[in-house]
Amino acid sequence: MAATEAKQPRKANKRGAARLAAVQALYQMDLAGTGLNEILAEFESHWLGGEVDDARYRPAEAAFFRDIVSGVVREQMRLDPLIDTVLSAGWPLRRIEAILRAVLRAGAYELACRPDVPGRVVIAEYVDIAAAFVDREETGMVNAVLNQLGHRLRAAEFDAG
Repeated sequence: MAATEAKQPRKANKRGAARLAAVQALYQMDLAGTGLNEILAEFESHWLGGEVDDARYRPAEAAFFRDIVSGVVREQMRLDPLIDTVLSAGWPLRRIEAILRAVLRAGAYELACRPDVPGRVVIAEYVDIAAAFVDREETGMVNAVLNQLGHRLRAAEFDAG
């Protein structure tokens, strides 16, 4: 592989775009209290592959987007305490910035409920998403939390390689 190819960022794919949209939807739900059906309809009709305020959004796998958002909502009562167990003492999930809560919940959902997606891929994708919104220290926290969850939820996969 040529040096210039190695330095190119990974190409965005439809699942990556779906993850980004899911984090944005979860963030909006958290801040504005938007309901699940309303947020799914809004994102599917205006954001996924659309153009908003002269910004073109990448095409996303709509079914994957729906699964992440609805899965986080469905599993939140189980996921939040799980995330809390790996966060530093004194910093429960409710004290974390809303965008980071969305990233951690989406990543935890995929680790817990989407065994078809490799755990290391899940972690890398959500660390990349976090980097678009927060500084390096906070992306390191996302990496550490999701990595610990990966080891707990998918011990055989993480211990194997």
